[in-house]
This record gives sequence, C-alpha cells and structure tokens, in this order.
Amino acid sequence: MAAFDLEEQEQLASMKAWWEKWGNPITAIVVAIALVVLGWRGWTWYSARKADEASNIYSMLLVAAEKNDIQKVREASGILAEKYSGTSYADLSALMAAQIQSEAGDKASAKTKLKWAAEKANDPLMRDLARLRLAALLLDEKAFDEALKQLSVKPAPSFAVRYADMRGDVLSLQGKKVEARAAYKEALDAVIADKNSSPAMRGLLELKIDALGDA
Repeated sequence: MAAFDLEEQEQLASMKAWWEKWGNPITAIVVAIALVVLGWRGWTWYSARKADEASNIYSMLLVAAEKNDIQKVREASGILAEKYSGTSYADLSALMAAQIQSEAGDKASAKTKLKWAAEKANDPLMRDLARLRLAALLLDEKAFDEALKQLSVKPAPSFAVRYADMRGDVLSLQGKKVEARAAYKEALDAVIADKNSSPAMRGLLELKIDALGDA
C-alpha cells in the first residue's frame, strides 16, 4: 500500500509540474476557442435578426410599389440602404426604387439610387445592372461622357453584350462612328460566340453597324 501511495504521489507531483508549465497556455487557448464560438453564435443570431428585419421592410416596399406610393418606396429603400446595407434586400430595393422613381419622372432620385447600387451593392451582378441602368438614364439626358464612364467598367460575361451595345449607342450619338462600329462589333462577336444568344439581338447589331455606313 505504501508503495502504491508513493507511486500515486509521484504521479500527482508530475501532473502538478506539467500543469504549472502548461496550465496557463491551455487555459488561454480554451478561453479563446470559447470566445470564438460564442462570437460566431452571436454574429449568426445578429445576422439572422437583421435579415428578418430587412425582409419585413422590403415587404413593405413591395406593397408600396404595388400601390405606386413613391414616398413610402423612397423611405423604405432609404432605411434598407442606411441600416441594412449588408443584405441583398438593400440591393434589390435600390434597383426597384430607381425604376419606380424613373417611371414617375423623378430621374434625379433614380440616379441617386442607381449610383448607390453601382458602388455599394453586395452582389457584383447587381452593380453591373445598376451601372447599365444608370448609363441608360444618362444617355437619355445626353450626358454622354458620364454614361461612357459607367460603361467603362468590365462587367460580368452575362452583361458584356449589353455594355458594348450601349457604348456603341453613346458613341454613335456623339458622332464617333469608328468607335461606335468597334463597340457594336464587339457586341456582335460576343453574340455570335454565344450559341444561346438571341437571333433578334444579332440582327439588331448588324442593322446598327450597317446604319453607320462606311465609318
């Protein structure tokens, strides 16, 4: 029994020495892991709550849009952009508000929404679409240089044809036939390369190129 007690005491002494050496680092690691887990759970809960809140506001925006209540659409979109900019609802609301405001004749507000989406939307495709729509508004206002600036950014492949086509429209209206032809040709080449492209789009681009004459 005495031998067993001695052996047990040696084990306890060894464990005590090991803990004195490694106890603090291990405790720090455990605490750090616990903080990470708690932080992640807290962030997940916070993100879910913000998404729910943003969804409710976006639903209000949809109702206001159906009623053509421009003021409530503007307010809801503003709240989403200011307080829930990290959600997809902010992206969607900016584009929808811009469309509604543009149709109502409030081009200035529409451009403000589209500029926000072009710069701050979370989804790159949303940014591409916002720049394209903004360029269309600027083209209508004959703000050609500003429109070209929006179209100078390389978009996702799914927007390449529309960007090149609109660049051609802007350049054509500026009287820059050589540059316009090059832009239309770029769009046409992309359409031809895409086996799923619309024949109507190909025909339209060919007509635009022919209309330029011998540029």
